[in-house]
Amino acid sequence: MPLDRDAILAAATAVADADGIAAVTMRSVAASLGYKPMALYRHTAGKDDLLDGMVDAVLAQVATPDPTGGWRAELRRRAVSARAVLFRHPWALGLMESRVSPGPAALRHHDAVLGVLREAGFSLPAAARAYTVVDAYVYGFVLQESAVPAAPGVREQMVAAFDPGTGLADELPHLAALARGYVARPDYTFGAEFEPGLDAVLDAVAALGGPSAAGGAGSTDKTRS
Repeated sequence: MPLDRDAILAAATAVADADGIAAVTMRSVAASLGYKPMALYRHTAGKDDLLDGMVDAVLAQVATPDPTGGWRAELRRRAVSARAVLFRHPWALGLMESRVSPGPAALRHHDAVLGVLREAGFSLPAAARAYTVVDAYVYGFVLQESAVPAAPGVREQMVAAFDPGTGLADELPHLAALARGYVARPDYTFGAEFEPGLDAVLDAVAALGGPSAAGGAGSTDKTRS
């Protein structure tokens, strides 16, 4: 395989997806490509540069809002896309906000998110707050979703723990009601909670933008500050 920066980033991402971010070293990535570690330094400055590039590559996969579109629809589309991307690459959660040298894809993405909010009439403080609130919800949900046991039968075991006669149903009545009256439903999945929760978050975000942003349409408000 020809060695270039894109190939190195793809290999590093594959290592992180398989074994976690701690497994990503110049040596492990080089080995996965069939090269010696020193060969990577022709295309990357070192591990920090590698991590920056990985984060940028992940963000490039997330849908970028169209600043000419309605803020609510565009932020919703972006959030749904971000959840899917981060679920595929959960290791990126701990890196996306910690890197001090964002790449071009990250900068364009951040600018587009702020742009769609500003065009809708959000002030700078309100746009920053809205961006933070939405990302906190998305990141937190993905963190929980990634930790939910996926093995067959786990959900059934959790529900059975609250069967009458186990003692837990009487000791923890509200958890028992949730387990047996909601989680036990055949159509229940944890992931199905994402979009209803996202809509509630976007309802709250609308209040940050004031009347001009409440409808979710673009705005030409010239009084923003």
